[in-house]
Amino acid sequence: MTLYTLITGASSGIGLELAKIFAENGHPLILTARSTDRLEAIAKELRSRFDIEIHVIPADLSQPQAPKKLYDTIKRKKLAVENLVNNAGIATHGPFIDTPWEQERGMLQLNIVSLIELTHLFLPQMKERRSGSILNVASTAGFQPGPYMTNYYASKSHVLFFSEGLAVELKPHRISVTVLCPGPTETPFFDAAGMRDTQLVNSPLVMSAEKVARIGYDAWLRKKLIVIPGFVNWFMATTVGLMPRFAVRALVGYLNR
Repeated sequence: MTLYTLITGASSGIGLELAKIFAENGHPLILTARSTDRLEAIAKELRSRFDIEIHVIPADLSQPQAPKKLYDTIKRKKLAVENLVNNAGIATHGPFIDTPWEQERGMLQLNIVSLIELTHLFLPQMKERRSGSILNVASTAGFQPGPYMTNYYASKSHVLFFSEGLAVELKPHRISVTVLCPGPTETPFFDAAGMRDTQLVNSPLVMSAEKVARIGYDAWLRKKLIVIPGFVNWFMATTVGLMPRFAVRALVGYLNR
């Protein structure tokens, strides 16, 4: 039986770089994102470079019905998912009160609900085989509150804590969980969120998507639970609890404003 790696949000950024790395290491892939043309072009390139099997299944995971439809399509094609990479994510930027609810709802659906639903749908197959893995992409944002990106930070905190709890539950079934928590990363994410002029995006902490993906893949191979790329990002995320909460809120609000 061929076992596949499913990568969400595979058309750009960290998801695209993870797709390249999994492909070069011989993993058959299922790629999903909203853009069919973009995914087909990526799949064609990776097939020619690495001679692996790749299936493209477009889906808009910001829509409530999308996770089940994606799962049903994969099941109908008789494909077995061994590794689930929950990478797809978006952000809203600006005061919460001024952000249209449709944008907030779509972000929460994509960042939290679809991620959890896909995990819930594919885990029974992994449990039955007593093998498999989950790689969730969270953020260093998940370690603190984030004024002017309040729901985004909260959503990544949810992904972080969900992954940590799930890792304990799944260990007896030989299913590993890794949560990748990058800091600011150079991807189209910044443009989509309207963040190009923020202090955060223009800081020296910004890393390339390729480097973040490499670090994440290596941690996944080692079945490490939490990985934070970059020493400064790691230091800030792990020491934030030592700072007064008011200072954390003020600093992050300044960086995001």
